[in-house]
Amino acid sequence: MDIPIWLFIYVDSCLFLICYLYVRKIKKRIGFQLGMNVSMVMGGMMAMLSGVLFILQFPFHFTYITMLSALIGMGSGALFGKLFDYETFVAGLTNGAIVGLMAPMIGTVAEMPGRFVWGLHILFAMVMVVILSSVIRS
Repeated sequence: MDIPIWLFIYVDSCLFLICYLYVRKIKKRIGFQLGMNVSMVMGGMMAMLSGVLFILQFPFHFTYITMLSALIGMGSGALFGKLFDYETFVAGLTNGAIVGLMAPMIGTVAEMPGRFVWGLHILFAMVMVVILSSVIRS
């Protein structure tokens, strides 16, 4: 890969933090259904990105990477879900856990890891655009 994996992790973390701070600022304008979607998508995407990036960086530490990506997904889904209500909190938490358990498996079997990582980040950027545009319109 052309870009180091740690740079991807840093950029993903910064984008997550910016999105969280923006959603926290205007959480009163966001409805229940949109809040549920935001928490599930952000928890899942952070779990997927962290699981794939960490398993590519440390390929022989499968158990630890699986636990770490599940915890990252649970934490980010719960963080977004806690902004709205308890049901959204639980939905973000469980979605982050499930995607976090599957992400290292997907990263392990990726045949072209460079293209796969770029594809995941393009998907993450598209999801961020959709989330922020729907939050703005709500």
